[in-house]
Amino acid sequence: MLRKAQIGDVKEIQKLLTLYASRGDMLSRSLSELYEALRDYYVEVEEGQLLGTAALHIVWDDLAEVRSVAVAENVGRKGVGSRLVTACIEDARSLGLKRVFCLTYKPDFFAKFGFRLVDKSELPHKVWGDCIKCVKFPDCDENAMILDL
Repeated sequence: MLRKAQIGDVKEIQKLLTLYASRGDMLSRSLSELYEALRDYYVEVEEGQLLGTAALHIVWDDLAEVRSVAVAENVGRKGVGSRLVTACIEDARSLGLKRVFCLTYKPDFFAKFGFRLVDKSELPHKVWGDCIKCVKFPDCDENAMILDL
């Protein structure tokens, strides 16, 4: 079942994100950050198990980021990530946003939704607030992608 995240999901979301962050695939998120941004998150849950998560984080009046897309390793390639990203995109449309971006190591995955590669310099400076926390800053090797809604 895909739904908005709830308070009881936060620790499981953090465990999943920490797994990928430990590999350098995404930024880790503290419990404090997750509680503060809980309304940004979607989860897919089956029989009490968290299968995946993704968040839509609003950056400005016309721009949001799809972030923290993570799927449990035992359920990969079953459409969980696609359903989560689709929910974020639909949410962005319903809010009246004009563009959604992501920073990713999986550009082929996001291209399926219509995201296109852009130079990172095309993204507003406000976007880079989280980047300062990254161990790869300032030598980011992620792909910047954007979707016009």
